[in-house]
Amino acid sequence: MARFSRVHVWSTMESLGLVPLFYHGDAGIAMRIIEALAAGGAKVVEFTNRGDRAFEVFREVVVHFEESNPDLIIGAGSILDPVTAGLYINLGASFVVGSVMNAEVARLCNRRKVAYFPGCATASEVSYAEELGVEICKIFPGSELGGPGFVKAILGPTPWSRLMPTGGVSATRESLKGWFDAGVVCVGMGSALVRNDLIKAHDWQGVTDLTAQCLAWIQEIRG
Repeated sequence: MARFSRVHVWSTMESLGLVPLFYHGDAGIAMRIIEALAAGGAKVVEFTNRGDRAFEVFREVVVHFEESNPDLIIGAGSILDPVTAGLYINLGASFVVGSVMNAEVARLCNRRKVAYFPGCATASEVSYAEELGVEICKIFPGSELGGPGFVKAILGPTPWSRLMPTGGVSATRESLKGWFDAGVVCVGMGSALVRNDLIKAHDWQGVTDLTAQCLAWIQEIRG
């Protein structure tokens, strides 16, 4: 079951403004990546369900950090159906993220009191997700949908919506400023933050430094 309440997950995400996300098939490397992200100030991390037996890696990661860093919030991403969502929740996911909106996943997460962040690509999908109890909607793929301009358009008639773009968010001040000025509550960042060159070089300090810099930019942009 989830170790953190939905309210705690939502508030932490909004407070920091950044949710790093990644996948790696080696549990040891995945742990090093998460340790580097956490050292840079990330308190919420999404492990994506993108490889064969990814859930086995996820299980090892969750068990490890329950002891080594119990305040760290770890969730599962790329979840498309309720069966997979239930598997990851039983393994300890504190939140569930999807690239699409799935009503059955939303209902399952509501039953289990787990935060759900579905991928939404239209105003209707955002509205439907909110009807199903979603607090923060993932805007995906962010850049292809129109970038910050899309966010502004959604928030115009529904300023109460809370949006988190993923896909098209770069680890630069300019990119972050564009999204936060548009009104997002947080951003999801994958390969731009957990960079392949840094991982291949085992440059964990590089991951830490880049995470800390992005968080500092977000704090500065928010004023």
